[in-house]
Amino acid sequence: MTEAEQDIKIEDAPASLYGWKESGKVIHITKEAYSSIISQAQKDAPIESCGYALGEVDENGEILITHNYPLTNIDNSEEHFSMAPKEQFAALKYARQNALKVIGNWHSHPASPSRPSEEDKRLALDPNTLYLICSLSPGLSGSPNVPAGQPVINAFRIVNGEVTRFPVIV
Repeated sequence: MTEAEQDIKIEDAPASLYGWKESGKVIHITKEAYSSIISQAQKDAPIESCGYALGEVDENGEILITHNYPLTNIDNSEEHFSMAPKEQFAALKYARQNALKVIGNWHSHPASPSRPSEEDKRLALDPNTLYLICSLSPGLSGSPNVPAGQPVINAFRIVNGEVTRFPVIV
């Protein structure tokens, strides 16, 4: 564990407020991947944006997101998203060709917190994937790991409607 990670104190307030459990682990993301997700979400706002988070998992299970693979929200909606199936297959092919793992999928919440909505929970069908949510409304997200005024990305594992949060650290 790095010194920076030791300094991170995961607060209980968002967990009790939002009804999730804290994982005790963090997900790392490169500055390039983080910037790509934030840029795409800002460009697409107020429409929800989406994509795949690609990267590496080391022998200790530590996760590093190194790539954002942008996808089209074919619903073109401010309240929900659907990923273009053809683009999803292209993302999987890209990941295989570049020795990357699909860490999870992500979508933006342009005007709401970085937490799963009831619809997000209902549609989270894969208990082995991470669901990342990028909030462009950081004041609503209650993240202790992000400087004030910055967008917030959290990762979640959702199993049978139960939510566990993994903070995402640049």
